[in-house]
Amino acid sequence: MRLRDVATVCGLTERTVQTIVTDLETDGYLRRVRDGRRNRYEISPGAVFRHPAEAGVQVAGLLALLTGAAAAPDAPVPDLAAD
Repeated sequence: MRLRDVATVCGLTERTVQTIVTDLETDGYLRRVRDGRRNRYEISPGAVFRHPAEAGVQVAGLLALLTGAAAAPDAPVPDLAAD
């Protein structure tokens, strides 16, 4: 999916989506891979959340929760209901 398409689905500007993706890449949540003339982004499931409330929790657990896929056994699922 192109970033332009993501922007449309999310109701954001393309520039805003580009900024978010750049921030996610800078923080290690995404990895950019060149695919011909395009960029492809891969999620880094081993990345951990930075907020102290989720310290040590891997992104893989959240992805599993959102997609219904099985998470790695060592990836705790974050408690999204917590404040």
